[in-house]
Amino acid sequence: MLFWILSLCLALLGALPVVGALLRGRRRENEAPDMAIYRDQLSEVERDLARGVLSQEEAERTRAEVARRLLDADRRGADRSGEAPRSLRLGTGVAVALVVLFGATALYTTIGAPGFPDLPLQDRLAGAEERRANRPTQLVAESRAADSLPAPVEPGPEFAPLMDKLRTAMTSRRDDAEGWRLLARNEAQLGNYVAARKAQQEMVALLGDDATAEDHAFLGELMVSAAGGFVTPQAEAQFDAALAQNRQQGRALYYKGLTYAQTGRPDLTFRIWRPLLESSPQDAPWVAPIRGQIGAVAARAGIDYAPPQAPGPGAADMAAAADMAAAAEMSPAEREEMIRGMVEGLSERLATEGGPAPDWARLIRALGVLGETGRAQAIFGESQQVFANRPDDLDRLRSAAREAGILN
Repeated sequence: MLFWILSLCLALLGALPVVGALLRGRRRENEAPDMAIYRDQLSEVERDLARGVLSQEEAERTRAEVARRLLDADRRGADRSGEAPRSLRLGTGVAVALVVLFGATALYTTIGAPGFPDLPLQDRLAGAEERRANRPTQLVAESRAADSLPAPVEPGPEFAPLMDKLRTAMTSRRDDAEGWRLLARNEAQLGNYVAARKAQQEMVALLGDDATAEDHAFLGELMVSAAGGFVTPQAEAQFDAALAQNRQQGRALYYKGLTYAQTGRPDLTFRIWRPLLESSPQDAPWVAPIRGQIGAVAARAGIDYAPPQAPGPGAADMAAAADMAAAAEMSPAEREEMIRGMVEGLSERLATEGGPAPDWARLIRALGVLGETGRAQAIFGESQQVFANRPDDLDRLRSAAREAGILN
């Protein structure tokens, strides 16, 4: 309340000079300064007459001429000094004061932050550094997120024995990096993010300097998923390791930007996300989450930015529609062969390049139609990890899994 009182007082003080100027009348001596000169000339005539410089007749003529000019000047001053009525000037002053008061209030409520304490830039930067330095560790974040994470997916009857064998094998083959890689991927597909994180950590530790940027980025992503979407210092270290090898690693760049967003530096997030969004393929897995968040991030950073619109159906989509139309005229065997070819192509693209949730849902349904429930279960589990922080996409994927018969 004190802030608003002080603000209104300052606005009134700013309006006072304008209002005062409107209420004051013009001074006639300011509008006809030559009248003072003519009065001095009349006094000079009297002094000259007294000293004998002028005769009485000359003094009379000079007085008459100066008096005429004085009257003319007085008449011109009276013509110029016409003022608006006092009531009009008073109304104008009140209007100016109201415009200043309400205009300033409206402007502040639009672009300001009413109710917030003073936040100097240095204090904000210091606060962001403090939050960044005091983030919870990976284990603490995992324990806090344990109750909020979705329950892991139960593997299908064909997949469950294989997972049991893989888990058992890795208890005795701890130096098998590829075995840990396989276990991490499959645990992630089932939504066992903590187990997947541990397996991926074993693999990265075994590989040492031979671990790729993708290995580090995937480990960091598993850490984020296990922590309920929070980027811990340990996860950020993995993204830094990935970016040290490949500055354009999209997954690591996305989460690096998310790190700054979570610790109060949306300006740095925007610097990372904008070029990543505008240069990435539209089906890259980080494009959709960036597109959904970058507007709010830009606003928090004080930047006016509208993300580019998502493209509509492209040539590939229209070609796929044409293929489906042609499939209606095929025999059952030909149609199944064509569907299998499309499924393999889609599966390969999602595995190497990623893609939006509708493509994952389409693949899950297609595998269910083909009776490949084990693969459908594995793809569904992986999609749960990819879209863990996007509830709408998770609902779409669960619907597809139910249609495929792999989820009740």
